[in-house]
Amino acid sequence: MNKRIVILGAGESGTGAALLAKAKGYDVFVSDKGEIKEKYKATLISEDISFEENNHNEEEILNSILVIKSPGIPDKTDIIKKIKSKNIDVISEIEFAARYSKAKFIAITGSNGKTTTTLLTYHLLKKLGVNVGLAGNIGDSLAKQVLEDKHDYYVLELSSFQLDGMYRFKAHIAVLLNITPDHLDRYEYQFQNYIDSKFRVVQNMTSSDYFIFYADDKVIREELLKRKIDAVQLSISLSDRVMNGAYLSENSILVNVSNHIVKYFNLDADKLPLSGKHNLINSMAAILCATMLGQDQNKFIAAMKDFKNADHRLEDVATIKGIRFINDSKATNVDSVWYALDSMNAPVIWIAGGIDKGNEYGVLDQLVQNKVKALVCIGIDNTKLHKAFDEKINKIVDTNAITDAVEKAFEFANEGDVVLLSPACASFDLFKNYEDRGAKFKEAVQYIASKYKSKVN
Repeated sequence: MNKRIVILGAGESGTGAALLAKAKGYDVFVSDKGEIKEKYKATLISEDISFEENNHNEEEILNSILVIKSPGIPDKTDIIKKIKSKNIDVISEIEFAARYSKAKFIAITGSNGKTTTTLLTYHLLKKLGVNVGLAGNIGDSLAKQVLEDKHDYYVLELSSFQLDGMYRFKAHIAVLLNITPDHLDRYEYQFQNYIDSKFRVVQNMTSSDYFIFYADDKVIREELLKRKIDAVQLSISLSDRVMNGAYLSENSILVNVSNHIVKYFNLDADKLPLSGKHNLINSMAAILCATMLGQDQNKFIAAMKDFKNADHRLEDVATIKGIRFINDSKATNVDSVWYALDSMNAPVIWIAGGIDKGNEYGVLDQLVQNKVKALVCIGIDNTKLHKAFDEKINKIVDTNAITDAVEKAFEFANEGDVVLLSPACASFDLFKNYEDRGAKFKEAVQYIASKYKSKVN
């Protein structure tokens, strides 16, 4: 009997899947079209797992009963088409790992905010004494953790690409933060396809599970009218009172949950560890997750107070001559930039640009008019930014190096201003990825700080 599993991609998720598959008695072969990082290659060698790099050997790959693919590999690639033509199932690492876990899953997705919400939920639950792990788009692979499966719960950050490869997976708590156009090149440029992908997070849920969603999001609201969801629905709102969920009333978060668990309490929003309206949404989602696990709400604020967000997400870098520098390199779409600008309470020198993803900048017009005093473009082609903002911002300059962008922003800024890197675009024209872009931004800020003997955070 063929017990061969092929894993495409030898990164964190692929290597973890290989370890789990071997432990479960499968014949494992790992194939990566690119070069495998040394740490993952060393793991495969030490575990005597067969692999190839810089190649996809079709004969080896098609001789399998199951393929686990990296979320970075599109379905439209030739190798995936050939695999599917042979009726070989293609799944994600999360789907595979979940089949071997006894834990319950808190699955968090959305176009924006999912990393922050995942980290905050994990932090809150861990501080409250819940036996919880962290996986998905962040942390160690779920498959590697499932080898020991020592957690009662896992908090998972899930991208649409991961959800596309999930079929039998069931979340106990699913969180959907927002849906805005993103990655449409992977979805035949059909927004509905992307929406359908995000809603896969609720598949297989039952009436004993919980679906938390942001009710002010028009796309989610309209989509819910078309779907039958068996899970208990808990909504989040910044504008309306909700009967079952969490909402903002003046400066307090009120939590009102009447189904299965009776709770009614409020928390002072000013005591939360993150600022900005978008982070109120993220915080309410984390609070509802903890509430549905029966945690003591009186301990929530204390448990969250030392939370530190991930790098490159509205990250305070330094204050130089009274000018605050913020690294929001993770903001690779317009919606993320909207939240970033909305959270600013000082005049902004905005650094933006890169590879445009079909951006429509009109939604930023009012915020730009109210808050942005200068735009520093960073990218090889800044045409679309100029077209959108030449008539709306007095000062716009082009740069093609992050050091130049930071220096020019510093020249434009006065004491009390904010220099905000929030690109709205992918990074691959000038950088390896958004992390590389953010790191180089911080290095450029550090150089200026050293000249003025200012402290870098």
